[in-house]
Amino acid sequence: MYLYHYGLQELPFTLTPNTHFYLGLEPHNEALAVLITALKTGEGFIKVCGEVGTGKTLLCRKVLNELPEHFVTAYIPNPYLKPDELRRAVAVELGVKQAQRMSTQLLTQRIQTRLLELHGQGHSVVLILDEAQALPAESLEALRLFTNLETETRKLLQVVLFAQPELDQRLAEQQFRQLKQRITFSYQLRAMTATEVEHYIQHRMQVAGYKGAALFSSSVCRKITAASQGIPRLVNILCHKMLMLSYGQGQYLITKAQLKAAIADTEGAFVKPALTKWLASFFVITLLTSAMFAYGVNF
Repeated sequence: MYLYHYGLQELPFTLTPNTHFYLGLEPHNEALAVLITALKTGEGFIKVCGEVGTGKTLLCRKVLNELPEHFVTAYIPNPYLKPDELRRAVAVELGVKQAQRMSTQLLTQRIQTRLLELHGQGHSVVLILDEAQALPAESLEALRLFTNLETETRKLLQVVLFAQPELDQRLAEQQFRQLKQRITFSYQLRAMTATEVEHYIQHRMQVAGYKGAALFSSSVCRKITAASQGIPRLVNILCHKMLMLSYGQGQYLITKAQLKAAIADTEGAFVKPALTKWLASFFVITLLTSAMFAYGVNF
């Protein structure tokens, strides 16, 4: 695509949460510090909430990579599971043998036995759930009961919930008041500021191998911030499309016209309604022209 055009070794704005591209911006550094501190002190429940696309999954993977060696982690990326399915998923992550075959009562006993074994070996066990807002009500209650497993001095299982704001709305309900009281540390991820967006874009370009002068001016970065509302995922989508357009037009510096076209073609990005139809058509036509040029098609 545009890798050779810009001297890149890899695509800088993919949507895959790759810790290779992690940038320690203030909200993510603060969240990481809260998580590590809370886990080291042995707290039961820890919660990190943020809007869609604010980098929760990337932060989750960063935590998995940063935890000290004595931590044993059980990671469940898709927690839309019934209570029994959740117990079996946790058991499998902890290395309980034949977890899929035994009864619920026996499974619970084996999980507790396994947690005691790990505790006796000097390990701390952490259950990390991404997209925790998707947990069914019964599974949230099962999760709370997991944290009843403890010694006289320490919880046998700590739980970290990464979730969208919908989880906070659910926890405000009367039926979840016991679980809410057990959340001792909580952090709310915010969107990026214009300065952070500019730093974020330049960082990802450099990590991807770009060595030239900045392609995205401060003025363009401010407009990207406004259009994306500082959401990293939307920033990635817009920047990827702008690089495609710039390459298709044989240009290098990113222009505001390219940004407007990318905005019009992106769900969730802000654009003036009157411009949407024309700019979206401009984006598609430019991409078709780029493809024909790249594959040597003559008009």
